[in-house]
Amino acid sequence: MRTKILLFFLTLLFLPGLKAQEVTMSREECIQIALKDNPTVKIADWEVKKVDYAKKETLASIFPSIDFSGAYQRSIELQTIRMDFGGESQSLKMGSDNTWNLGFSASLPLIAPTLWKAISISDTQILASLEESRASRLNLVNEINKAYYALMLAVASKKVVQQNYDVALFNADLYKKQYENGTASEYDVLRTSVQVKNIEPELLQSDIALRQCQLQLKVLMGITTDLVILPDLTLNDMSQDMFSYPEASGTSLQDNTSLRSLEIQKKMLTQNVALKKFAWIPTLGASYNLSWTSLSNGSPFRNQQFNPYSFVGLALSVPIFSGGSKLYGLKQAQVQLKEIEIQKDYLINSLNMQVELAIDNINREAAQISSSRESVAQAKKAYDIMQKSFEIGAASYLELRDAELANTASQLSYLQAIYNYLVSTSELDLLLGKENY
Repeated sequence: MRTKILLFFLTLLFLPGLKAQEVTMSREECIQIALKDNPTVKIADWEVKKVDYAKKETLASIFPSIDFSGAYQRSIELQTIRMDFGGESQSLKMGSDNTWNLGFSASLPLIAPTLWKAISISDTQILASLEESRASRLNLVNEINKAYYALMLAVASKKVVQQNYDVALFNADLYKKQYENGTASEYDVLRTSVQVKNIEPELLQSDIALRQCQLQLKVLMGITTDLVILPDLTLNDMSQDMFSYPEASGTSLQDNTSLRSLEIQKKMLTQNVALKKFAWIPTLGASYNLSWTSLSNGSPFRNQQFNPYSFVGLALSVPIFSGGSKLYGLKQAQVQLKEIEIQKDYLINSLNMQVELAIDNINREAAQISSSRESVAQAKKAYDIMQKSFEIGAASYLELRDAELANTASQLSYLQAIYNYLVSTSELDLLLGKENY
């Protein structure tokens, strides 16, 4: 498959400026190309990276923080004080013209429960982003499946309409020759010619439907070149293994993306409750400062003498009273947790009902396929009999035309039943979270 996909991209590389080419691709190959180039999937992957960077940003808070600072101050007018000396008042200037301050400061959290819990919440946020990315892939695979099955239906339907058109054209030519030989009336020629014209719009519509399906598939795959994609299988090929899907696949909801996302959200709310409780725990931090100070008069760049100064310290913060904000914040988090537990129960019941309904639909559509297959065989046999009778003059054209319409309708109904079955199985795969790619 990788070799075929590589050849496909090489075709896209050299395709511009050339005539549109037909490429036969399997459903799995279309999915692999879509997962590689679809913008929605790319955005979901970048979102995972963004959350991972956010976690690293939070994790960096437990390491020491080191800063350098520098300041210069030039006095325009020195501060003046007056002092009495033996009854005489004298004015004194205090300070210096230039003041330099240079130094380093460092701080380190020693006891920071809220920070530690925030790191664990960041891990859960990464899981949530990963699940969102997985959900994007599952949805894209389901859309590709439905588009590919629609393309298969369009190809098969066009083939049926084309066969009907060819038969009508054959009958029109036959009546024309018979009219020229004097064995048919002009009315018969006109009637068969009109029938050909009546089928031409159906043939055009089937061709338009085929092009629309190909365009939809290319959009989902992220392809913008003028390329014609055709399926490598037919709906008849797909109908061989259609009657044991629900039993063989299982119906466990453990991989359902909505349920998994809700579980992750519940975990985050549980961690948030713990985070609110940690707000009552004291915090302790260490700090260190090393600085150099220089005071001088005159030029700021001459006669500078920097004197060092340093200290180390601990800072303890004990929460005592905050007007009840911490308590109400905790109660709010607990209410959110109870809400999500109710949502989970409701979601499980809803998903179980959807699974049962999907399986019922699949079983009903499988029965419809069996019934339609028998109808196709009977309609084909009836048409063959009527065709032979018409050729020997034992049946009228109207009887032949009725047999043609019944044969065409039965084939289209059979193809539609197969398509409905395949779409239902894809929807069930999405519901169960099956990664069939």
